Amino acid sequence: MINFAVVLFFICRCCTAGQKEPIQTFVIPHSHMDVGWVYTIQESMHAYAANVYTSVTEELSKAAGRRFIAVEQEFFRLWWDTVATGAHKKQVRRHVKEGRLEFVLGGQVMHDEAVTHLDDQILQMAEGHGFLYETFGVRPQFSWHVDPFGASATTPVLFALAGFNAHLVSRIDYDRKDAMQRDKRLQFVWRGSPSLKEKQQIFTHTMDQFSYCTPSHLPFSNSSGFYWNGVALFPDPPKDGVYPNMSLPVTEETVHAYAKTMVENIKLRAAWFRTNHVLWPWGCDKQFYNSSVQFNNMDPLMKYINQNSKDLGVTVQYATLGEYFQAIYQSDVVWEPRGGEDFLPYSTEPHQAWTGFYASRNVLKGAARQASSRLHAAESLFARYRVGFPDGPVPKDWALGRLRALRWAVQHHDGITGTESPKVADMYLQHLAQAAAGVDELLAALVLLPHHLELPSVPGARRRGEGVRQPLEQHVIIYNPLAWNATTVVNVTVPFPAAAVFDNEGKPVLAQIQRSAQSNVTYDLFIVAELGGLQHRRYLIKFSEQKCSGGECDWTHEAEGVAFERLNTRERRGTGRRLLPVMNGCYELMFDQDTNLLHSITHLQDKRRVRVTQDFWVYHANGDINAGPISDNYVFSANGSAARAYAAVEMEIIPGRVVTEIRQRFYREEGDQDYTYSITTRVPECFGRRRPCHRLEQSCSLGPLPLNAEVVLRTSSSLRSNRTLYTDANGYQMMKRTHRKFTNNTLARNYFPMVRGAYIQDDLSRLALFSDRAHGVSSLADGQLEVMLHRRLRNNLPWNLGYNLTLDDSSAATPTLWMTLGSTGVAPQLGQRDAVELQHRPVVVPIDRPESSWQEKEARGGAPQARSVVLPPNLHLLSLSVPGWNYSSDHDAHLRHVNSGEDLPSEPDYDRVLLRIMHLFEDGEDPELSKPVAINLKDALRGIGEVKKLEERSLTGTWDISRLQRWKWKTADDLKTRYESCRRGGEEAFTVTICAKEIRTFFVHFASGKF
Repeated sequence: MINFAVVLFFICRCCTAGQKEPIQTFVIPHSHMDVGWVYTIQESMHAYAANVYTSVTEELSKAAGRRFIAVEQEFFRLWWDTVATGAHKKQVRRHVKEGRLEFVLGGQVMHDEAVTHLDDQILQMAEGHGFLYETFGVRPQFSWHVDPFGASATTPVLFALAGFNAHLVSRIDYDRKDAMQRDKRLQFVWRGSPSLKEKQQIFTHTMDQFSYCTPSHLPFSNSSGFYWNGVALFPDPPKDGVYPNMSLPVTEETVHAYAKTMVENIKLRAAWFRTNHVLWPWGCDKQFYNSSVQFNNMDPLMKYINQNSKDLGVTVQYATLGEYFQAIYQSDVVWEPRGGEDFLPYSTEPHQAWTGFYASRNVLKGAARQASSRLHAAESLFARYRVGFPDGPVPKDWALGRLRALRWAVQHHDGITGTESPKVADMYLQHLAQAAAGVDELLAALVLLPHHLELPSVPGARRRGEGVRQPLEQHVIIYNPLAWNATTVVNVTVPFPAAAVFDNEGKPVLAQIQRSAQSNVTYDLFIVAELGGLQHRRYLIKFSEQKCSGGECDWTHEAEGVAFERLNTRERRGTGRRLLPVMNGCYELMFDQDTNLLHSITHLQDKRRVRVTQDFWVYHANGDINAGPISDNYVFSANGSAARAYAAVEMEIIPGRVVTEIRQRFYREEGDQDYTYSITTRVPECFGRRRPCHRLEQSCSLGPLPLNAEVVLRTSSSLRSNRTLYTDANGYQMMKRTHRKFTNNTLARNYFPMVRGAYIQDDLSRLALFSDRAHGVSSLADGQLEVMLHRRLRNNLPWNLGYNLTLDDSSAATPTLWMTLGSTGVAPQLGQRDAVELQHRPVVVPIDRPESSWQEKEARGGAPQARSVVLPPNLHLLSLSVPGWNYSSDHDAHLRHVNSGEDLPSEPDYDRVLLRIMHLFEDGEDPELSKPVAINLKDALRGIGEVKKLEERSLTGTWDISRLQRWKWKTADDLKTRYESCRRGGEEAFTVTICAKEIRTFFVHFASGKF
């Protein structure tokens, strides 16, 4: 929406051409409200957040020129649902309609950009956008990403796909920002994807050195600068409204001093930008909880400046972010384009590299990713259920409630990052655990309740006669949440040493059972599961307390381990003299009996042997600020090189027919009874072409750690990689990381976020690691991959102590990695899918516990075998869900409804299915798999139901793609989009063409009825 005042300004500007114009300043009132960090959501709502929206709503009504931007939706939705009165809601609707209140960004939270996954970024943004569009008919068009610790190249791509016209960032490397300010290059057009390039470019504004806060220092006062409401008070707001550190009011005596300070700051900022417009953010953390005091002081100050604008050379006006960007867009400047480079890592000064948080709170990062994967599976299964069984017994409102509880705010930039206080981390973990348990209940209901069918007969089973005790049995459902067929190994923990497994047709299934790696009283049962895309199957497990023999037992291999003596590192006399091979169809791994470590891997197809060794190393962090730079939640400051983290290693190898398992345990001290670190490597056997044997699954355990320890898994190889590393950006694209030298802190500043994968390579081979959660990663030596897995820190920095941000994390972390080695020609074909398949492994839903009965068991319910849904190998089903939004797809019709004053229908829309499909490959990455894919979605989704209608939407679903017209910014190269040729000739009904790295979003309407 173009504000009338902005239009008037441009008219006047044209009339005064040739005169020296004053600097036009856009004062943007805002409050930065962290959804977490130091205080829990409930504490913040009570202390200040609710008051922000109540007082802002009331104050905007008192003067037409006032403005405010609302950024994150978590607090606003809580206020709207639990605090706002009917009068407040009416005022908000008017403010939004008149452009006084603008929603920018619009996601549930301001998500982190370094360690968040693409799936979660889209989800939290779509939830916020859905609420705003449903409630107000508005769609955010500008970002306000002022506090994430570095800027990813994926984020501008997603924002462009969501329909944004401009992007705003702040936290980038101090030295890069200094240079960009000096050269007036803080604003540019960002092409975040090397494949999409100009198709999804977006204008980007980098905030100057003052960032998103107003200068808080005044030469005539020691209070809070332009924050007249002072500092928020916890746990309770003061009853008399008097907060600590409230600034001097604006009076006849102080107005000139305030104006002088403000104008000087405006002019300083203006010198760093190319246009005559200055964005002056008025706000900071936890501000505007007493908006009356704020506006009642700023109003006369701005009036004074405007009355003296001729002398001061500055005009000021309240503005929304959209009004500022509209002025920039109208300025007719040709902008510099930037390619797919990002702004990671982020440093605030030479010894302050914010690369520690990549690995902070490993347990929380793992819980969040596991919850995300669980949600992805449940969303697709519920969507299938709604189409196939619209009148089924699973209550739709109950089901949607379970899903919505897990569509939550942990992706906040002080949440998933691990930079929050312990009580906030506990808040996140508790919510994730409770919501994930609810989703597990939903999964069980979806696979059990649709029909009441008898279990298939099991070979060898006989009708239970009275008084005849039967073997113990357990039933599990295994669901493949991906739209690809899969033959995979699923691990089920069981309490008995012998078992036989049968599929839903009663046929025996290949399996392996052995003593668990982490427990002496349980066993790991590895089941070879064959599943179609989006398909689940039921498996029957028959247990025995004795070793099984003959018949059906031949299908389950009972594996036993071979233990090797514990070796102390100080007693090593040599290496490589006694090598022990472990082979499958892809690799020959050699383990060194002189060290109990991995020695080398031979890739059998290429017949190339690569020296590879893995072990744990530790950086001993400094905890005393008087002794030098420290590490904390955010910062990694290496106090010298890493040291070996262990003194002794023991090894056990368990040969098997399904997997061969190598268990390595690392002891910090020679005499320790318990190990501190471990790696369990599973080498899968091959069963035909469908079973991938190239993935070496590695389950690690670390902790509890000693204080001030930052522990890495170091993988050293003979690859000549020149310390060049490739890491993923949010699971969307890979970034080349060339090792850089700095005057100070070179080691820490060469750490990068690894959200789901990283690799090194030379001319012949690529060594890759894929992860089930975010970590920090570096390549500090040729052929080396170093992954920081866990941190435990304590320091005496007063700021950290005051907010309890010292990261004294005594938890034990259990991350999983997949390691692959292959030729540089073949590795990309496998790597893209490997990362996705690790993220979305088959989901195991236990139906019951191991039990025996004296009579025939009751038949268990369950859906008939669903038809599979299979996409081409280069397309990934990113989302299949029932979002529940109840707005009309017709924007004009929806606006009429919103503006009518009538209440929106309370019943969610359970029949609209949201579908997102992503092309996995970059343009030119693979001769075949990078090509555009034409796919008929009616045919592709036939396994779910009959598609009746298909609507293409923006990334978050709020725009009809045919009506989305984003601003076209002028660039120096003025590139024309190449993507017209990708879809030339039009697309037939239900047929879409998806180009390299595209994400396309649809609303799908199915015909009612069963499969």
